[in-house]
Amino acid sequence: MALIIALLIPYGVFIWMYFKPKESLLVGSRGIYKEEPEITESAIKNTKMKALIAIIFYPILYIIIFVCILSY
Repeated sequence: MALIIALLIPYGVFIWMYFKPKESLLVGSRGIYKEEPEITESAIKNTKMKALIAIIFYPILYIIIFVCILSY
């Protein structure tokens, strides 16, 4: 059960990155700027695309891993 919860945390981060790309780009670096930096539209699209790819392939990867482990 703990393993499933541990694997869902990154999946939740990917979903958050998809729906809030601007905030996810500023995590950890918001304090070094006096004003909020301007994030380009291409950076937002890039972040959303990476998150979408991860949302699609993350479950597929873990299904393959679990099937391989259970087959031994």
